[in-house]
Amino acid sequence: MSKTNYIPQPIDTSDIQLPEELNPLLEAMAKNVHEIWAKERIAQGWMYGKKRDDALKHHPCLVAYEDLPEKEKVYDRNTSVETLKLILKLGFKIKKY
Repeated sequence: MSKTNYIPQPIDTSDIQLPEELNPLLEAMAKNVHEIWAKERIAQGWMYGKKRDDALKHHPCLVAYEDLPEKEKVYDRNTSVETLKLILKLGFKIKKY
């Protein structure tokens, strides 16, 4: 397959409903997704800026998760939701000890 013909084919998790008891895990995962992203950006020399500027390496989302606009939190939550749904789809169980 050539790079120009790449077609993403994620596993279909539309039949998986997340149990409500996973909501705290979902939010913790979303926050951690943001923290990992921010840590990597900072390590690459990026810093906070009111507007994204790739040349200056400024990004408005280099703030604490709690200070992100809701639109940005939704992106991180969606990543977490799909990860949790995939875990369940593949037959794994999530249990809090």
